[in-house]
Amino acid sequence: MPPLVIAALGVLGAAALVKLLASESRRVNEALARRRAAEAAPPEPVTRLERDPQSGAYRPRAD
Repeated sequence: MPPLVIAALGVLGAAALVKLLASESRRVNEALARRRAAEAAPPEPVTRLERDPQSGAYRPRAD
């Protein structure tokens, strides 16, 4: 094979590899962004409990 053909095949292979790596990188970054957005959601508010002296049960405090 002439050296030019071998060099062209090498360039085509490298271009295909770069395209594959770029698409995989985008896919992983999108998955990470979705996970970070889900984790960044505000946590549920904490409800304080107080004991009812008559029944002994714990109920949410009426603040």
